[in-house]
Amino acid sequence: MSPLAQEPISIAEDNNLIINNTDEVRESLIDQLIYSAVFGSGKKKGDARWIIKKIGQKLGVNFASINVFYKKRAKESSIKPFTVPAFNIRGLTYDTARTLFKTAKKLNTDAFVIEIARSEMNYSKQNPEEFATCVIAAAIKENYTWPIYLQGDHFQAKAKSPGIADVGEMEALKKLISEAVAEGFYNIDIDTSTLVDLGQKTIQKQQLPNILATAELTDFIRTTYTSPNYPTISIGGEIGHIGGKNSTAEEFEIFMQGVESETQGAAGLSKISIQTGTSHGGMVDDNGNILDVEVDFALLKNISLIAKNKFNMAGAVQHGASTLPDNLFRMFPKNLTAEIHLATGTQNIIFDHPLFPETLKKGMDSWVLQNLQKERMPGWNNEQTIYKLRKKTWGQFKKDLWEIDANTKKAIFADLQKRFIFLFAELGISDVKTQSQN
Repeated sequence: MSPLAQEPISIAEDNNLIINNTDEVRESLIDQLIYSAVFGSGKKKGDARWIIKKIGQKLGVNFASINVFYKKRAKESSIKPFTVPAFNIRGLTYDTARTLFKTAKKLNTDAFVIEIARSEMNYSKQNPEEFATCVIAAAIKENYTWPIYLQGDHFQAKAKSPGIADVGEMEALKKLISEAVAEGFYNIDIDTSTLVDLGQKTIQKQQLPNILATAELTDFIRTTYTSPNYPTISIGGEIGHIGGKNSTAEEFEIFMQGVESETQGAAGLSKISIQTGTSHGGMVDDNGNILDVEVDFALLKNISLIAKNKFNMAGAVQHGASTLPDNLFRMFPKNLTAEIHLATGTQNIIFDHPLFPETLKKGMDSWVLQNLQKERMPGWNNEQTIYKLRKKTWGQFKKDLWEIDANTKKAIFADLQKRFIFLFAELGISDVKTQSQN
């Protein structure tokens, strides 16, 4: 029998999980299981994760690769303009994924990505297994059986010096990729743009460390995960560090020619992340108001066209966009943007919600000011420091956030769903189904 409940599930002698009451699983058991899977200790946590995964398998939860869909987008110009949103979930992952699945079912689409970056895994205290388990539990709860695109975002190399990765970084990234793929992350965004050496005189020499590192990790993925047990993993590359100087079409072409040469014809990249003028999280003025930025939409469109026509890719990817003015989101599909990454906007809706517990908010803000002074940039006042660094509180206050009063969370996530509905509509993914276009 199950160590956690005799009903509505049981475990047979052959270790096979049996679902006796699907409605009861969704109504209450999955809530108990996911709490144990995140906050339990030892065997209790492991048992809960195992059971959730088994229930997911039984009920049709399906992690998938978006690679085939993206390759089809590269070839067909008749598909209506849309941009796939990729949502970084830094915390309250179960609740946030549930809200995304509700939105997707309401708008009849599966053309979205759920992701977490390497850095986010660290400060939010979510490893690939926990993150994937939360997403599975959310899909079970919401009876969501369409493909789920789970993505490792910014699997980023730390640089020892310009053009040189820190000691052990490539092996660390391979280990992280392996951990992620094992949990169903069949979409991996390689980010070795941190190795671009702008001190070199030519673009080819500047991009060469990025080219070689991207090719090495691409080859690792392609040679390691080629069995029938795995789909062809969608791999993204990156040519411009987000927040730095804007990318150019010449940089992109040189980068792609180099990667294709180094990977010797293996199934290549499906998309490319570029810098267009934004920064992660946006910036705020002295009063805490988000500053306007200029997005180079012409650059997005130009690189997307080159990506489609010359390299059989879906197009360019926009990062650092969730805090942009609302009237700009419709511009991304019009300018052929393949994918847009959204993180801080979701965080802001939760943290700044009028019903967010005031005592918890004050504790989080105080923790930032007391513990993150070394990360504070010169000239930042307290409001700017809190805004830019409060993402680091997700892990520190993980349990407090999870245990916010149920009615308060219901109100917060109702407003978050309104935002998701807006984004899905503006980005053009309503009624877009990836399966029907594969």
